[in-house]
Amino acid sequence: MNPAVIFLLSTTCFSCSSALYVHNRAGSGRLKYLLEPPVYAEVSGRRGDNVTLPCILRSKPSHYKVKWTKLEPERVGPENVIMMSNSHASKAYGELGRRAALRKAHAMDASLWLGRLRLDDAGTYRCQLVNGIEDESVDITLSIEGVVFPYQSKAGRYKFTFHEAEAACSAQDGTLASYSQLFRAWTEGLDWCNAGWLLDGTVHYPILQPRPVCGGDLLPGIRSYGPKDKDRDRFDAFCFTSQTSGSVFYVSGAFSLEQAVQACRHRGAELALVGQLYAAWYFQKYDQCDGGWLRDGSVRFPISSPRERCGGIPEAGVRSFGFPDRTQHLYGAYCYR
Repeated sequence: MNPAVIFLLSTTCFSCSSALYVHNRAGSGRLKYLLEPPVYAEVSGRRGDNVTLPCILRSKPSHYKVKWTKLEPERVGPENVIMMSNSHASKAYGELGRRAALRKAHAMDASLWLGRLRLDDAGTYRCQLVNGIEDESVDITLSIEGVVFPYQSKAGRYKFTFHEAEAACSAQDGTLASYSQLFRAWTEGLDWCNAGWLLDGTVHYPILQPRPVCGGDLLPGIRSYGPKDKDRDRFDAFCFTSQTSGSVFYVSGAFSLEQAVQACRHRGAELALVGQLYAAWYFQKYDQCDGGWLRDGSVRFPISSPRERCGGIPEAGVRSFGFPDRTQHLYGAYCYR
């Protein structure tokens, strides 16, 4: 049987999870109160992990506060404050604050500990020493280690508005990917001919091998449609997910979709989501040469060791049969527990 194979040519693990510092000063010259950091500092973080975002004081003014915020350019309203502290006490704010604490490894340590990382924790954080006109800050960009996967509606190509794409990724255990996540995926091999929404409301697609049906003879790169109307324009989605706390396993059989649901329930599990299968494929190197139902009604299988009789494609990836008739008794089940 020759399925219409949809596969991720090569996806990515954002293993660097790097923290890039940008210095902000009220005046020229070196930082007076915050320690001049290196250009790059490495922070490793997968979903569910704990990380520390470093911020060290060089010296302390007589009266000061340290404020941690998450920078969100598209946010409307007050800034997203996480933590406020001085030499005597600290106070946490909001959802991030409930998972945050100051590390306090020593008297000059203002580093932020952030626990139980979530996909949407990725972004830029600011450590600001508030001291009147001498305010100083360093910005730290936190990346979550994970995998990008393209996602299409069961109704066909280019069916999602921006908000529908957000909901579709969320329903598959993911979030819309950022441009930097898609760019990193492209540098490590992601080649995909369908344009998809990204988190900032722009639409792109990554091309490594130019071909007539994918923009002609333009050079390889991230092809961009720019910002699009979030309520009217329709495209596919690029989703991002990370490791999960559970595991994916395959149940052999010739099931309809409903029978696949029951097969998983009999084993104390549920049909896996697309993001869960991708996470198992990447993080656990899951390899199974059998098509199986997923919860969205698609049929896919993960290949970590490519071979001729498992799709005949030389690259590792998650292959797809699309969204077949749910009453067909042809496929096994991928369960998550």
